[in-house]
Amino acid sequence: MARRATIEDLAARAGVSVSTIDRIMNGRDKVRADTVAKVLAAAEALQFYALPTLRERAHLTRPKARLGFLLQQSNRTFYKMIAEALRQAAADAPEPIEAVIEHMDDLSPEAVSERILRLGGQVQALSVVSAEHARVSHAIEALAAQGVPTYGLISELSAACDVGYVGLDNWKVGRTAAWAMTRFCKRPGPVGMLVGNNRYRCQEMNESGFRSYCREHAPGFTLLEPLQSFEDKYIAREVTEQFLRRETDLVGFYVAGGGVIGAMEALRASGRSDHIVTIGHEMTEHRRLGILDGVLAMVLSLPIPRLASEAVGQMLRDIQQGTPPGKRILNFDVYGPENI
Repeated sequence: MARRATIEDLAARAGVSVSTIDRIMNGRDKVRADTVAKVLAAAEALQFYALPTLRERAHLTRPKARLGFLLQQSNRTFYKMIAEALRQAAADAPEPIEAVIEHMDDLSPEAVSERILRLGGQVQALSVVSAEHARVSHAIEALAAQGVPTYGLISELSAACDVGYVGLDNWKVGRTAAWAMTRFCKRPGPVGMLVGNNRYRCQEMNESGFRSYCREHAPGFTLLEPLQSFEDKYIAREVTEQFLRRETDLVGFYVAGGGVIGAMEALRASGRSDHIVTIGHEMTEHRRLGILDGVLAMVLSLPIPRLASEAVGQMLRDIQQGTPPGKRILNFDVYGPENI
């Protein structure tokens, strides 16, 4: 019968003292992570009886990966939901992770690029929700030169370096919205659109996919030039009210970006929501109520928990393996009155 390895055997195999083994197993004092890893490797080789304890100690002493997430306005429910999901994904990750989450209320290119550089200097990898702009691209390139990869979260970003992405295939999202719109409408006619900002790639691709589908399958629908809400519900309501007064024959309304709450308020106030098929994005309580009272026919939504776990996982893998920032394309959720 083989003799069971002792603490003395483990210490000799790992090249450390017995007291070091004791400190690791009992967690009394800090031991360097590389020393813990060396002891764990020796314990694996010896099939040491306290191997589960040592594995747990190795996990606890492993240095945390510091991942940064730069989200938009702190007052918006959607971004609060994403922040909470990111915290949960970091807590559930198999590796120790510190998620540093910040919100931006000033969305000007100057402010966003400054925040990218500031937060990027404190983390090992950064995900950011932003519109495209030369200043933003320059900030991403500056971080890449420092060895910090950047990822577009929800909306893709471009720069003269590798940029990761975690989000949807928004061209397919737009085509799906058009497929639904052209089937829900009782007759062909004018369709309005609302976007938050023309510089968001996700919204641009939503619109592009929508137009692509209609050109191919529903040429009888007239797609009007999109309105801009600038990601503000009050502006969204005002421009939608003006649009509804001007377009008296509207059959559909596609909210391809921010401002759906303001658009819903305008549609309710107009008394025409029963006659205009409206499709929006991202499931929140406001959108749920909009589906229930018939203002929204459908909502196409990011799977927020999966978005968070995929973002954390992709960033962690890339920094551990030293590979360029990768991309993760997710499937989207579809909500209507029968599945909310």
